[in-house]
Amino acid sequence: MIRKDMFLALIIIVAWGFNFIVMRWGLDELTPMMLGGLRFLVIGMIGCFFFSRPNTPLFWCIGYALSLNFGQFAFLFSAMSFGMPAGLASLVLQSQAIFTLLFAILMLKETIRPYQVLAIGIAIGGLAVIGLDNEDTTMTALGFGLTLAAGSSWALGNIFTKVISRKGYDANLNLIVWSSWVPPVPFFLCAYFIDGGDVMWNNLIGLNFKSMASLAYLSLFATLAGYGLWSHLLSRYPAATVAPLTLGVPVVGLTSAEIFLSETVSMTQWVGILVVLLGLMLNTFGGRWLKNVSQRTI
Repeated sequence: MIRKDMFLALIIIVAWGFNFIVMRWGLDELTPMMLGGLRFLVIGMIGCFFFSRPNTPLFWCIGYALSLNFGQFAFLFSAMSFGMPAGLASLVLQSQAIFTLLFAILMLKETIRPYQVLAIGIAIGGLAVIGLDNEDTTMTALGFGLTLAAGSSWALGNIFTKVISRKGYDANLNLIVWSSWVPPVPFFLCAYFIDGGDVMWNNLIGLNFKSMASLAYLSLFATLAGYGLWSHLLSRYPAATVAPLTLGVPVVGLTSAEIFLSETVSMTQWVGILVVLLGLMLNTFGGRWLKNVSQRTI
């Protein structure tokens, strides 16, 4: 990877890691459902002027949007409102890699390799250490569970992406932009039934610099710019080179949360974090490591 693209990769890692801090700031001003609905409304309204409509059929667009966009962020924003620290959320959300592998086996009949089984076991063990920690931290069991649900929704969205690609339809930034018109509907319906019309209206008329800056960052920078740069890197380098970069996201998230939100992580949770990262690294690099070992022994 040339120096310019390495710099772009660093921008993506920092943008997506700091994304969780901005979510926390946005949730200080807006309810979870309103933040989600407004975020994707902004993406759809602005993005449609710059990106062409994908050739993906409506059925697959809706399935993709309800899982990856609505499901993931409805659970994640709710988790952070119910006691999930932003830093830990950036790490636990990476459970999507585990869920994606499991869903691919169950739904797409993909085969699993022994090192992937080991990776899943290690990562689940690390998540268990984090979730069962009884030390005095701000994380709640409900917040932890909702974050796992967000990870599973992200994974389901990944399955939709795989199927869409296999069928020869667009599964790129165009799909991300135009599918963003779908999530505001369930988000605003949930906001109405959960929070009430008065709260929704107060959220809208109470928009201030902090809430609008949060929406701008989440929609324009983290989503449009972030995924745009990500697509650029994937078009120039093998997925095996680009995909591991996401391992840096929770590192940035945990560090940023400590600096900007004064969040603390217990020693036990740090152990769990390291174990989860080990499992994710094995899942990402295991095939390459085995290939290198086999080549050396021949």
